[in-house]
Amino acid sequence: MQTKLDRKLAVLIDADNIPYRHVKAMMEEITKYGIPTTKRIYGDWTKRGVSGWKSVLLEHAITPVQQYSYTKGKNATDSAMIIDAMDVLYSDKVDGFCLVSSDSDFTRLATRLRESGMYVIGIGEKKTPQPFLVACDKFIFLEILAQTEEEGVEAERTQSSPETEKKPAAIDQLDQATLQLIRSTINDLGDEAGWAFLGEVGSSLNKKMPQFDPRNYGFGKLTPMFKSLKQFEVDERETDNRRIKHVFIRVKKKRSTRKKG
Repeated sequence: MQTKLDRKLAVLIDADNIPYRHVKAMMEEITKYGIPTTKRIYGDWTKRGVSGWKSVLLEHAITPVQQYSYTKGKNATDSAMIIDAMDVLYSDKVDGFCLVSSDSDFTRLATRLRESGMYVIGIGEKKTPQPFLVACDKFIFLEILAQTEEEGVEAERTQSSPETEKKPAAIDQLDQATLQLIRSTINDLGDEAGWAFLGEVGSSLNKKMPQFDPRNYGFGKLTPMFKSLKQFEVDERETDNRRIKHVFIRVKKKRSTRKKG
């Protein structure tokens, strides 16, 4: 049975939207979801200011695809990337795609790839329009990857241990709409006592909200995030393996304020 780590991914990058300094962190993140087999980046490499890309592309074996700007003010890169994506789709050599861009023009492409049974990951800046976010199975904000990379460099420089690493900074807030989505998801998946398995809750939340990620809110994992929220209860249950615990959560029940008469 194929696992997500066995998934073959085509990584297509829009160079006009992604700074080259974040490519290393981005490629490391992608390996959590599968094996990057096809790796291409699209842009006009005749322009000034692209020299910084050379060493990055060589380091990660990413193939640059030249795309001239035919008309001033028009982005021809999008069309080239979309055409290549469809060619790769019909080659039947991959199980999913990673579309790296903050451009909403790729919304229809993401939708079409999913209609063909492909797993689609999006990576872009937080300014990415909502239609592109929800068109993907999973969307990762570039700001989180950049922050993770900076923290890794700082930890290496100061030789700090994982226990002393500082809490990641939040790039978003848990608003009422998101909290309500979490509550309803837990209630839907919970048993008679209201307890829901954390892994199933996280998976369901990603299906409903592809950009959901505890790192967006300043937490490395789901468990510490829920422990910090007073409206939820967390129960860590022992297993046969002492190093593994099954984590369950439920919405905290409101205490009755009715006085006895």
